[in-house]
Amino acid sequence: MKLGGLFFSSLIGAVASARSMTPMASIAAARLLGHRMPGRLVLLDRPVFQLGALAMGAGELAGDKMKSAPDRTVFLGLLARVLSAGIAGAALAPRGREQAGAVTAVATAVPLAYATLAGRKRAMASIGQTRSGLIEDALIVAAGVAVVALAVKPTKPPRK
Repeated sequence: MKLGGLFFSSLIGAVASARSMTPMASIAAARLLGHRMPGRLVLLDRPVFQLGALAMGAGELAGDKMKSAPDRTVFLGLLARVLSAGIAGAALAPRGREQAGAVTAVATAVPLAYATLAGRKRAMASIGQTRSGLIEDALIVAAGVAVVALAVKPTKPPRK
């Protein structure tokens, strides 16, 4: 099954709506494993940025459970989503369509940030901040990994 166009850019934007650093962390992990992205990478081809993206992704997962964690729709939260979705959306777009992929991912991430926040608030009222955060983490990290895994170009196995 071949899915082309900007489908994966849109999906990674949806991931960014709930966890701003997960898209870049998912791409960084794939690059560290040797996978190639369909589109040109911005920054995430360098090991220092790959490790930084992974660290920021892990930090966000931990910080989200704190009572003082701000809503994802505050200015800095939306800015982080715009940057992460843009970089990841470009990387997952077909070669030559990186700008459209970035725009698509951002256009998906920002409005969905409000929807995912509303869902999270309902879950927090029902099952608490930590439990709802852990469930959201599991779903969003799995979605980020799945989107990137489906979008990356397979590495060629060595010839024997």
